[in-house]
Amino acid sequence: MVFVPPRAVVEQLVRKAVYQRLGRPVPHAAPAPSPLVVSVSARHCHLSDEAVRALFGSGHRLTPMRDLLQPGQFAAQETVTLVGPRSRVIPNLRVLGPSRGNSQVELAYSDAVTLGFELPTRLSGDLDRTPGCMLMGPTGFFELRHGVIRALRHVHMSPTDAAFYGVAEGQDVRLVVGGDCAITLEKIRVRVHPDYALEVHMDTDEGNACNLRPETPCELVR
Repeated sequence: MVFVPPRAVVEQLVRKAVYQRLGRPVPHAAPAPSPLVVSVSARHCHLSDEAVRALFGSGHRLTPMRDLLQPGQFAAQETVTLVGPRSRVIPNLRVLGPSRGNSQVELAYSDAVTLGFELPTRLSGDLDRTPGCMLMGPTGFFELRHGVIRALRHVHMSPTDAAFYGVAEGQDVRLVVGGDCAITLEKIRVRVHPDYALEVHMDTDEGNACNLRPETPCELVR
């Protein structure tokens, strides 16, 4: 299916290009429907019900500690220890809830180097041909045969936000980051769902590279 941006979005983009070519200030445009939030997603794991039982005991349910921006998602009080291929460990790896159908671990590139992983960069849930690891909890172990990834940087959008930016599910946008360490991050994968809040996720290596702070100016560019 070919995605055709709404007429208003096309007109806004054309108007901006014309005024920039003429060297004139761009007239006030309609505000974005949602404020853009750019978040650093620290290393973490998602667990299946089977993994929760093995690591924390039969009948255990993840305990919300802090709500995340995406509706229904939370950082849990529970943590696990990850054992990598060199028998090196990451203690206190945060669990994010709620539980999922498949367990997965998301690490930054520097984490992978420390642990001895060669990690593919994938969207969450794309776990085929990915390495595994051992997870250790207070009541037992859980062997993750595959599911350790470096998360592809991405942006969550509602259909309204996607229409405003003129993009569709699976396309890429750029994130222009200002401040003292200004950079432009390419290939921000678009993910669209009616329940999504407008939020870019990058890992800690990427956040440190641009010295991302809550006040850092950021802009999504098609």
